[in-house]
Amino acid sequence: MPDLLDSLMPDMHALAGPVLRTSRLALRPLLAEDAAVFHRLINDWEICRRLPDAPFPYSATLATAWIAAAAADRLAGRAEQFALVDAATGEIIGCAGLRMAKGHKSADLGYWLGRAFWGQGYGVEAARRLVEWAFAAFPITRLTATVAADNDASAALLQRVGFLPSGKGSQIFMCRPGQKLPVKHFTLEREVPVVAVPRKNAVLLVVAVALIDAQGKILLARRPEGKKMAGMWEFPGGKVETGETPEAALVRELHEELGVEVAAGDLAPFVFASHPYESFHLLMPVFLCRRWKGKPAPKEGQALAWVAPDRLVEYPMPPADRPLIPMLRDFL
Repeated sequence: MPDLLDSLMPDMHALAGPVLRTSRLALRPLLAEDAAVFHRLINDWEICRRLPDAPFPYSATLATAWIAAAAADRLAGRAEQFALVDAATGEIIGCAGLRMAKGHKSADLGYWLGRAFWGQGYGVEAARRLVEWAFAAFPITRLTATVAADNDASAALLQRVGFLPSGKGSQIFMCRPGQKLPVKHFTLEREVPVVAVPRKNAVLLVVAVALIDAQGKILLARRPEGKKMAGMWEFPGGKVETGETPEAALVRELHEELGVEVAAGDLAPFVFASHPYESFHLLMPVFLCRRWKGKPAPKEGQALAWVAPDRLVEYPMPPADRPLIPMLRDFL
């Protein structure tokens, strides 16, 4: 049976963009018919004074134009803007989005909520979901956000989601023409630098393989949402279970992840990676393989890409995988 939110949601074919869900919210693309609600919520001094690009009063005409611009930006790859919809009522309660930098290597996060919905945790819920999706769906390595210096609630929200203070500055706010107001900048990196010493003997043994096709391209898999380091590209493989050899683990993992059959004798040892993470030390034997049965297919929601060795550097990878790129490029 469809839930209430599904029954109240606009026709999915009209939503030219993704729909992201949390326990209480759906983040969906804005539609032209949202303009009246959008205008009613945002035309509030206490909201506009906190948003650099929001004049006050905020006209109904501007609300309509902003929604149209958001749709154009999505089509052009410049931004992803969402209506925040209450799953219990189907009511729009605010907006959140990402403004992309050129090449989608970084993006700026922004959000606002109607005043009646402040202090109920909706902002944290929406921002956290948007961050998860951004790192999984785009080759983004850094997210940024800027808040008015007196907006302590937004600063605290960003830090709860994982952003760190990265500086102070000033910015013109449209609600106060000609005035530059103090702001605080925040940054969230895809990878947090490891500063802790791994626990003694906490060594995790995993195994990976470079599957090489007839054209010399290598198969990469992109980690899906919900997994650690979602959005990163990696070589197929996985954890070596107790009692398994690395070759046996790869045979099993390739069948489970990609639906292909590989003989242990067709796995050629190539190199190994050794990398410290915060709570363990990764040890990863890496094999080469040019022969298998079946066509690799994503069995666990991951994206797949066949990549020429000289283009591997273009794909964001976990720290343990990156040193393998020049070795594979030089070998192949």
